Amino acid sequence: MAEFLSLADAIESAISDGDSVAMEGFTHLIPHAAGHEIIRQRRSGLRLIRMTPDIIYDQMIGMGCADRIMYSWGGNPGVGSLHRFRDAIQNGWPGPLEIDEHSHAAMANAYDAGAAGLPCAVFRGYRGAQLAEVNPNIKSINCPFTGEKLAAVPAIRADVAVIHAQKASRNGDVLLEGIVGVQKEAVLGAKRSVVTVEEIVDDFADLPPNAVILPSWTISAITCVPGGAHPSYAHGYYSRDNAFYKAWDEIARDRDGFRAWMQEHVIGGGPEDFARHGKAAGGVAS
Repeated sequence: MAEFLSLADAIESAISDGDSVAMEGFTHLIPHAAGHEIIRQRRSGLRLIRMTPDIIYDQMIGMGCADRIMYSWGGNPGVGSLHRFRDAIQNGWPGPLEIDEHSHAAMANAYDAGAAGLPCAVFRGYRGAQLAEVNPNIKSINCPFTGEKLAAVPAIRADVAVIHAQKASRNGDVLLEGIVGVQKEAVLGAKRSVVTVEEIVDDFADLPPNAVILPSWTISAITCVPGGAHPSYAHGYYSRDNAFYKAWDEIARDRDGFRAWMQEHVIGGGPEDFARHGKAAGGVAS
C-alpha cells in the first residue's frame, strides 16, 4: 500500500546498493528528481534498466551509481551522444559498465511479461538481426503449436521501479496521462516502487481517454515533487526544456566539467530545485 514520504525517505527506504532499478517515462514524465536523490544518497552497483536511457542515466552513470545497464536505445534526444555513458563503456570511467542491449520490442514485451508474473517474454523479433550473437539473454524457441521460431528474453522484474506522474490522490492512487510508455508495466512487475508526482489531489476528475491509473496497492512510496520531470516535460504542467538538452552536450563532454556541474546543481541541491525548474519552464506541454 502506498506510503506518502519525502523524496529522501522514499529513495532511502526503497533502493539499496546493488538493486536493479527501472526508471521509465517515454519522452515526458522522466523521473529526474528521483535520479538526483539516488545520486545524492551515493547508491552504487545499481543495475539500471530503461528503454531509452538519456540525461538522467548519463548523470547516474557518470557519478558511479551503476555497474550494468539494460537498454534498447541510448542518447541525448535530438542532440547526440551521452558522453558519460560512452566514457564508461569505452574507458571504464568512473568504473566499468556492462551492457545488456535489446530492441524496443524486446524490452516492451519483457516489461509486459514481468507485469504478468511470467518468467520470459515470447514474441516475433530479431529476425535477420545479429544482436543475439553478442547478447546471451536473447534466445529462440519453437512454438509448440505451430512450430514457428520465436524470440524469447527474460521478463523484467526489477527490484525497484521509479516513475514520475501528474497526480496522486490522497488515497494513494496515481494518475498518468499524455504520452505514456511502460511505466504501468514497470511498476506492476517490480518488487517495490517509488512515484514522484506534480501534485496530490482529493480525487481524479474529468479523466482523459488515455489516462493510466495505478491503484495504491501497487505502489510502495509516493512523494510530491513539483517539476520532478525537468528537463523532460509533464503534460499539462510544463514544457520540455530543449535548451537544457542542448546545454547538456557540452556540460557532460568533459569529466571535470561534468563533476563540477553535478556538485553545484545536484549534490548541493535538493527537490526544491525542481519546483523552481518547473516554474521557470512555464507554459503547458502540448
